[in-house]
Amino acid sequence: MNAMLDLLFGCRHRRITRPITPVHKPGVPAEETYVACLDCGQRLHYDLKEMRVGRSLARPRRVPASLPFETRV
Repeated sequence: MNAMLDLLFGCRHRRITRPITPVHKPGVPAEETYVACLDCGQRLHYDLKEMRVGRSLARPRRVPASLPFETRV
């Protein structure tokens, strides 16, 4: 029944991860803190000050596994 409702109305993002802030290298701008939906995989902005889930984030681009580790983003 839930799968049918998700198809009609989209995921409601009720099951989410804890807030995640990606680690970044010095001199590289930090990425936004986000939570991820455990049902659909969508990343959602997380405001640390207000402790609220916000807008959805663009999916990160995929890096081919054949590239050396240093060139991955």
